Amino acid sequence: MNPIELSLFHQRLDAICEEMGLVLQRASLSPNIKDRLDYSCAIFDQSGDLCAQAAHIPVHLGSMAYAMADLVQSMPWQQGDMVWLNDPDLGGTHLPDITVIAPLFYAEELVGFIANRAHHADIGAETGGSMPIASKLEEEGVVIAPSRFIRLGEIDSKVIEPVLARIKNRQQGYADLLAQVSANITGLKRTSALIQQLGGGRSYRQALAALQAYGRKMALSGLRGIPSGAYHFQDVMDDDGQGNQDIRIALRLEIMADKVIADFSGSARQVKGNINCPVSVVAAAVYYVFRCLMPNNTPATAGSFSLIELVVPKGSFLNPEPGAAVAAGNVETSMRLVDVVMGALAQALPEQMPAASQGTMNNVALGSIVSDQKLSANNNAWDYYETIGGGAGAGPNGPGISGRQCHMTNTLNTPIESLEMHYPLRIRRYELSRSELECDQYDEEYSGGCGLVREYEFLEDTVVSLLTERRAHAPWGVNGARAGSTGSNQLDGKPIPAKVSFVANEGQYLRIQTPSGGAWRRQE
Repeated sequence: MNPIELSLFHQRLDAICEEMGLVLQRASLSPNIKDRLDYSCAIFDQSGDLCAQAAHIPVHLGSMAYAMADLVQSMPWQQGDMVWLNDPDLGGTHLPDITVIAPLFYAEELVGFIANRAHHADIGAETGGSMPIASKLEEEGVVIAPSRFIRLGEIDSKVIEPVLARIKNRQQGYADLLAQVSANITGLKRTSALIQQLGGGRSYRQALAALQAYGRKMALSGLRGIPSGAYHFQDVMDDDGQGNQDIRIALRLEIMADKVIADFSGSARQVKGNINCPVSVVAAAVYYVFRCLMPNNTPATAGSFSLIELVVPKGSFLNPEPGAAVAAGNVETSMRLVDVVMGALAQALPEQMPAASQGTMNNVALGSIVSDQKLSANNNAWDYYETIGGGAGAGPNGPGISGRQCHMTNTLNTPIESLEMHYPLRIRRYELSRSELECDQYDEEYSGGCGLVREYEFLEDTVVSLLTERRAHAPWGVNGARAGSTGSNQLDGKPIPAKVSFVANEGQYLRIQTPSGGAWRRQE
């Protein structure tokens, strides 16, 4: 392909992924998907290598890119099938994220895969929002091993019924699953049409090979802008919700002319709480940071990430043994991993790398107290989940952005109107934690962005789970600049832990204040 043809091919693949996302958003029922956009879509080749993705959620996309090859090669495929999974040990991230994969056949030949991943607020955990304070994977909900739930175009009710039986609002859960199916059908149709226009499967494979080679070339150009050497950085997680504190993430980052080795061997061992992090999520965090350093037109392909090698010892909390609780690893540990990789790179590129951002997704999981009567009525039972933005780290171009969903989450907030329409909740306050004017003032350094304050009033008794970070350790600044501020959680004005589950009574209110970003100053 000549450069213009290759660019058009790249953009068409990305556009297919974007259209899949729009179908998924508009066909779903839950606010978590249709309002917050907590989903991701991608295209893979016949070997499971990433070929294209929409600009959706980095933690979804990077983890799929890392795990997909092993997954698709572990089972036979036939036209009209779709497979679902959420098992973190078999290609998933954490249980609420359900991945749906469809094989792409052209002229009876397997030429690739279409996939999407969406966060389901209820995946069968006992606590609302299915983000509990757990110590075992089985406590976090239903574990779905890779299995066919659609055979030859027909849904197999025997496969999905045991999962739906664990969900409070099964109609909403089933509708969101069908939305994922619809997104994949759209991807299959559009990609098949593209293959036909190219002249068939052979031409499509040649185009993909050219795109992978181009991605690798662009990644090399970005890597060569980083001084070679070994850089060390470490940070700690606040706690695991089970009594363990200051849990270390240590990185030795070796930069070579044609390779990067990210070695996490000095990190803490597996912990009891659910900040344990599947290795696919570790890969997602590392991929994300380096993707930000590549030229803007670099395609997000397996070739783009082929220069990055991971060393993550089994049994560490960044590569736990099967059965470990991992609900917060996907959301909280992934954010701290970004801080650590950026901290190492700040030593190599002190005038380019920004300060640490808020370093947490501030997970709020809520749900009704389910009685047998409410469960049988079904329409009265509810689950809700959201993340809350905070301050972005300042950088060489100016102060950090305030109230932003940073790094590994790329979701929106849930509009207050939507939240109050669907759930027995009222938002009492939603504002920046300090005035923008105060946040943006600086003398010799740029300030980090402000965090947010979000207050929920409970209109009925509610089960609450919080999984938050940066409540004890503030986001760091660059070149000796100030650290950001820590966040805080309160119930009726009284402090509560960073990771906690409790029942809030009608009339009580929950206040979440998110961290600000770290500051930045030029190297002296």
